[in-house]
Amino acid sequence: MNYVLALFLPPLSILLTGRPILSIVVFVIWIPAIIFSGGLTHPMFILLAWVLIYQSGEERRTRRIERSYRDE
Repeated sequence: MNYVLALFLPPLSILLTGRPILSIVVFVIWIPAIIFSGGLTHPMFILLAWVLIYQSGEERRTRRIERSYRDE
């Protein structure tokens, strides 16, 4: 679901991955970029959001695996 949200609102999607400061920075850059470039830079922000979503998922998987090794 977060990947679909990244298509329309990349800053909100980044916020939901747990990176509030980065989402504020992206929002501040995203709005003028949309206005001045006519939407040509929007795919760049979508890709950034998708990479961060994937990275947060990998971090969660790594923590889960490490926790399971500690429990053994």
